[in-house]
Amino acid sequence: MSTHKLDATRLLCPMPVIRTQDRVKELTPGETLEVICTDPGVKNDIPAWCRINGHTVRDIREQDEEIIITIEVGSGS
Repeated sequence: MSTHKLDATRLLCPMPVIRTQDRVKELTPGETLEVICTDPGVKNDIPAWCRINGHTVRDIREQDEEIIITIEVGSGS
């Protein structure tokens, strides 16, 4: 399956979650989405959204000033 990227840098809550939700709707179960953010709130917000919507957070890492969250799309999209 392919990995897609979403640039949500410089966006503040709730926009990273909304952009993630919109992008996930375009993907199929099993694909991954790498969301690149700068708002530290996404470390809680995106995992909570994933739990509610049936997706899996595979990784959260910080690189320089960016937070990179890797999501595996579930069948809830």
